[in-house]
Amino acid sequence: MLGLGRLLGLVTLVYLTPLHASGADLSNLIPMLKQGGYILVLRHGATDESQKDVYPFVFDDMKRQRQLSDQGRKVARDIGAATTTLGVSIGQIYSSKLNRAIETASLISDAPIKQVDELTDSSAGRASAMANPSGANAALGSAVRTLANKPPAPGTSTLLVTHKTNIADAFGKEFADVKEAETLIYRPNPSGAPVLVGRVQASEWIAQAGKQNRDARSP
Repeated sequence: MLGLGRLLGLVTLVYLTPLHASGADLSNLIPMLKQGGYILVLRHGATDESQKDVYPFVFDDMKRQRQLSDQGRKVARDIGAATTTLGVSIGQIYSSKLNRAIETASLISDAPIKQVDELTDSSAGRASAMANPSGANAALGSAVRTLANKPPAPGTSTLLVTHKTNIADAFGKEFADVKEAETLIYRPNPSGAPVLVGRVQASEWIAQAGKQNRDARSP
């Protein structure tokens, strides 16, 4: 029999381990997502690595920012089509001020987009100008968690489009492996931190929508 201390350790490990949604898991999540009430935290789509960000950021100068690649744009459109097919209603979007995040958001949904500082890339290039970069990033992470804990409008979910650094700042270094166009699904928690219910790759959204379409055509 496990001792109490070891049992509590195992429970804590399970609680802290990021959840990954397989296709089967996503099929179980869809009925809940259709009801609304969730926060979808998404890293922007794939970018053109031949382009480089120039610091400090000039948000209206596209030549000084890394942009989405053609594949990144296609995947964002496909996610949008998939979530529509699956009945996931996006009521509000919060986005980084960088164009690659704004464009990702606009290709996924036509919901209103609010650009906010806390979702804008918190990488060293931005933080280095601050007196206390680590403290600044901790504050930005807290602000992202606050957004992820804000209840959406009834019957809808909220989409946050941001960057890998911001996701790691907000939810821990174990999320530093978040992929481009990967979605973290959170349930707001009025008594504490938002609750992670799944991690969904772009390919999983698209595959699940394709399966639903095939099932609908089956006699």
